[in-house]
Formats: sequence, C-alpha cells, structure tokens
Amino acid sequence: MSTALVHYSAAAATDRGRKRPSNEDAFAYSVEHGVYLVCDGMGGAAAGEIASSLAVDETLKHLSRRIASGVEPENLAQVAEEAISIANEAIYKRAERNYKLSGMGTTLVGLIVHEHQILVLNVGDSRCYLLRNSKIQQLTIDHSLVEEQVRLGRMTRSEALRSPLKNVITRALGTQSRVTPDVFEREAEPGDLFLLCSDGLTRELSDSQIESLLRSDLTLAVLCSKLVGAAMNAGGHDNITCLLVRVDG
Repeated sequence: MSTALVHYSAAAATDRGRKRPSNEDAFAYSVEHGVYLVCDGMGGAAAGEIASSLAVDETLKHLSRRIASGVEPENLAQVAEEAISIANEAIYKRAERNYKLSGMGTTLVGLIVHEHQILVLNVGDSRCYLLRNSKIQQLTIDHSLVEEQVRLGRMTRSEALRSPLKNVITRALGTQSRVTPDVFEREAEPGDLFLLCSDGLTRELSDSQIESLLRSDLTLAVLCSKLVGAAMNAGGHDNITCLLVRVDG
C-alpha cells in the first residue's frame, strides 16, 4: 500500500420521512479530523432527539480534540472507545436528572480515518457499508434481537425482515451506565465509498438497491439525496439519514 497522503471527501442528508412527526436522527463529521458519525435516537417526547444530538456532539468533540493533539494509529481504537464511553455517560446522566427523559438512548455508527487506516464503530442497528469495485459489503453487525436469532439459526433472514420484533435493539448509547461498541479495522483503497446510515434507509431499501444507487456516477451530495429520496418513495416510515465518505486517493 502506498504511503502517499490519502484524501477523503464527504456529504450527508437527512429527512424525517413521511410518517414521523420529528427527526430523531443526527449526524456530524469533520473531514479535517477524519471523524464521521450517524445516530438514531429513541425515547418519548423529544428524548430521542436529545440522545442522538448528545451522542454526535460529545463523540465528535472528544475525538477531534484527541486527534488534533496527536494519536498514534495503534491507540486510535482505544481513543474511540473512550469517546463513546463519554457520550454514553452524558446521555445516561442527562436522563437521570430529568425523569421525562428516562430510558432515552441512541444508536451510533461511526467512521474514523487516519491515512489508510479505517476504524468502524457500531452500537445498535445503524449500519456502515463499503462499496468497493462496484460491490457492496455490510461492515457492521446489527445489535438487534432478530439479528441474534438469525445468527443462532432460529430465524431466517426473510423471517427477520417480517418480524414484529425487528425494531428491538439489544445495545444502545445512554440506556445503561456502560456500553461496549464493536470496533472493526479496515484498510482504505482509492475509490472506496463508505455509507453510514440509520435504519430508516435500510428498512426501505435492500442491499442490492443501495448498491445500484451507490454505483451511480454522481457527486456525493446528489447520491445522498438520491438515497433519501428512494427511501421516501419506498414508504419513508422512519427518519432517514445517510452519510457518504469517499477515498479520493
């Protein structure tokens, strides 16, 4: 792999969808520090919006500060876990101080890039995909009840898609005093395209539909709009957020 400087570009789009009264998704990114985040909040009243906003704000703030001060590549995963722990604590303590926010939480999917090094972070069922050589691959594993049943062989993939329990997640930020993210490490290649998204996208579009859209020769901003628009046309039953990150070489 070349040691030349790697450049990344990004774009994002979000919509509350056709059925939800508000948007409880949140996203944030810093190309300068190589941090990209998407969160999908949950909870009564405005609690979901608060949880997702706190998650992206606290995680981005901590990661940006640590990366700006200099982090060795081998320590990046530890720094990422620290950031998620800080965000989790902020949400959990906020809920403790206000009973109306009790039980609020959020998913989080994130990408941290450092030269060719890629870290994918995941808590919940928001996802990260990689399009490489025109083929899509899901990099994250959903922390959901139906995904666990599929992995144990107790449910087929098609049964999981139809299950009334498909919205039940088994891990989230803020619902418990501690949370452990999945951390996956990859190596970037020129032309790679990463998609971070909430389940408002993946519940409406199949992986093959997402792949077809991502293969389009469009700008990242237009691609984001196309993805959100396709999910809206398919029903738009939930908030929809997508964030694209491309390795420009």
